[in-house]
Amino acid sequence: MIRDLILKNRSYRRFDSSAAIDENTLREWVDLARHSASGANVQGLKYILSWTPEKNAAIFPALRWAGYLKGWGGPGEEERPTGYIVVLGDTAISKNFGVDHGIACQSILLGAVEQGFGGCIFGSIRREELRAALAIPEQFEILLVVALGKPVEQVQLDEVGADGSIKYWRDEQAVHHVPKRRLADLIL
Repeated sequence: MIRDLILKNRSYRRFDSSAAIDENTLREWVDLARHSASGANVQGLKYILSWTPEKNAAIFPALRWAGYLKGWGGPGEEERPTGYIVVLGDTAISKNFGVDHGIACQSILLGAVEQGFGGCIFGSIRREELRAALAIPEQFEILLVVALGKPVEQVQLDEVGADGSIKYWRDEQAVHHVPKRRLADLIL
């Protein structure tokens, strides 16, 4: 069911680095994005796929991993993603990509979760560092990066507490807690 996939689709930041993702699998997930909605059917998104250790190593340092987890610079070597999809906006097609990249990334992640993988969408990117590392032409706006792999962390959804904090955190057992607002607080 779609509800199960959505509830399982968390922002995973630690992966089994021995569980490789291949090019064809990444292509399948981008194909899901390709079939997703696009404002005015512009279809201005392009993608860079990464599944090799060398290219993955070039992408990893350009990402800011978890703003609320102070002092954590991201996963160690043994828990790094085994694939990435860099989502670009082709400015030769459009200057405004609206929310297309968010829709595309959700489709990619739902496809990943369905196959036992998971990921994390990054908007906090050292864009010029990534552009240089991957030789991305100026024509392409770097919109988002999706890190992908076999998750090794447990993510637990909690209700936002009385203090109102929505900041995610990890407990002593390294369980990643994500506070969510109540449905009753969202519907006006």
